[in-house]
Amino acid sequence: MMGKVFILKSKSRDLFKILCAFILCSISFLNAQTHVHDLTVAPSQGFRCRAEIVNGDTIPVIDLFPVEVETNFVFKTQKQYVLWTRVKRDVKITYPYAIIAAAKLKEYDRILEKMPNDKLRKAYLRNCEKDLRKEFEGVLKDLTIDQGRVLMKLIDRESGKTAFDIVKEMRGTFQAVMWQTLATLFGNTMKHEYDAATTDVMIENAVKLVESGQF
Repeated sequence: MMGKVFILKSKSRDLFKILCAFILCSISFLNAQTHVHDLTVAPSQGFRCRAEIVNGDTIPVIDLFPVEVETNFVFKTQKQYVLWTRVKRDVKITYPYAIIAAAKLKEYDRILEKMPNDKLRKAYLRNCEKDLRKEFEGVLKDLTIDQGRVLMKLIDRESGKTAFDIVKEMRGTFQAVMWQTLATLFGNTMKHEYDAATTDVMIENAVKLVESGQF
């Protein structure tokens, strides 16, 4: 019996790793088509900003991004505290990949709209998958089952699409149903919609901590 339980856990872990890789590959495009600029480096000619005249003086006006200050939960039990600690850790690890996935999804949609036929789209997807496997496969292999769940939820948070929706759009209904069936066998689902107010409140608070640099 213990052997069967171990095998199921092992298969469940492998399932989430495969799903994460599958989703990232499904919604990504060739890295050569993305040009990222380091916004932390000041331009050599200085910055341009608005100006206002106050009492005869010209004052530069710079709009700052809002900063949210979050605090830790109040826990009734040690188990709750341990859960919160794990959620923070998992969000910090997976959130950057969710940001990448959402950004590439938008670009992906833009590129596909310009392609004249399905043959080109499929060829494009195959090339994307090869490149993304080389880039992310090593990282995704190190994800735990919980981190795989968190990653799929965060991708939904950033893109507005569940894992099921993404696979369905990219690979068709049959593939989406197949992966959903496999996930269901291990007590999981690809159709979970991110809910920051209830079921995913811990994840949401952890994201805010990460975004504000408090964790």
